[in-house]
Amino acid sequence: MVTPRKKSFIRQHSLSLAAAVILMTWIVSYCFSDPTTHVGSFFGNAIADWTGLLVTVLATKIWFEKGSAESRQPRDEGLWGWHRIMHEHSLSVFLVITGVGWVLLFANMNSEGKWGQVVGNIVSEWTQIFGLVILTKRLTEKGSKESR
Repeated sequence: MVTPRKKSFIRQHSLSLAAAVILMTWIVSYCFSDPTTHVGSFFGNAIADWTGLLVTVLATKIWFEKGSAESRQPRDEGLWGWHRIMHEHSLSVFLVITGVGWVLLFANMNSEGKWGQVVGNIVSEWTQIFGLVILTKRLTEKGSKESR
């Protein structure tokens, strides 16, 4: 009998690694581009989009959101009170805390500056991700495997 080979780290995490490499490509490209051109503007938007994609892949792998089809469901760890709430809704807690960080960063920079536009788009991306997590707790979509 042949025992299955253990998958390598790269194979186990290829989606997040590929998304991170693509995100880094957009960041480097944006650093050397003019944001007032179509190409430069594209790179800035791509940074926000791929940051959202990467955080979605990683955050839904690490944290939980009880009742959301977009997240892993927490196991009963025997926790109670605030510990249980924090465990069962750790994805929302993460998104809210980091979202506040992005909003504060955006509030303290020139919104029309090169990086201000990117951070503004990331704030938008964060609210979209958080909204999706919250909406999938109660709403469904026929034909979607994530929907119940």
